[in-house]
Amino acid sequence: MGRVLILLGPPGAGKGTQAARLGRRLGLPHVSTGDLLRENLERGTELGLGARAYMDQGELVPDALVLDMLRARLECEDCRGGCLLDGFPRTLPQAQALARLVAEQGWRMLAISLEVPDGVLLERLSGRRVCRRDGAHIQHVLFSPPRQAGRCDVCGGELYQREDDRPGVIGRRLEVYRLQTAPLLEFFSALGVLSVLDGNRDMERVLIEIERLAQEAA
Repeated sequence: MGRVLILLGPPGAGKGTQAARLGRRLGLPHVSTGDLLRENLERGTELGLGARAYMDQGELVPDALVLDMLRARLECEDCRGGCLLDGFPRTLPQAQALARLVAEQGWRMLAISLEVPDGVLLERLSGRRVCRRDGAHIQHVLFSPPRQAGRCDVCGGELYQREDDRPGVIGRRLEVYRLQTAPLLEFFSALGVLSVLDGNRDMERVLIEIERLAQEAA
């Protein structure tokens, strides 16, 4: 039976880092709806063209379009056993639609929420520096300081602080997250598929616990 593993948590909780490592260990593709949107836009698919029409008007891409992209992705061969979702769902309607989609597939669903104190999140996010050359390499002024100040260890590109990683903006991001996510936690809890983990621990320990829960849901 296939399974969909959903990682929830505020910005800076470590969802992306854990998802990338967990996908390799469980053999599940790491599916990001943001990546799906970019891929469809770049390839000029029918779904991508539909999304661009909204984006060009400065509007959000409707949930129905995002779900259609996700549905098409889940039909790919590598998703026969399920997938790992990061960054989706973000709203209650998205969660409800996802639950219906998973039920159609006859899969199981597990949602894991990583809890981290605000002070730790602020330290994690405000210290992040992103490589301007490709945007993929991230270092931290405390946890993974660059060998050369202001330069990416991987490619030598300039490191910069994203606008949404500045302290004032971080507070607003956390507030928005809580407003949006509280209904999701209630929804997944009511379905009996929610587990809450302490994300303020060694990354490897958190990964082991997530993997244990995922294996139990297999």
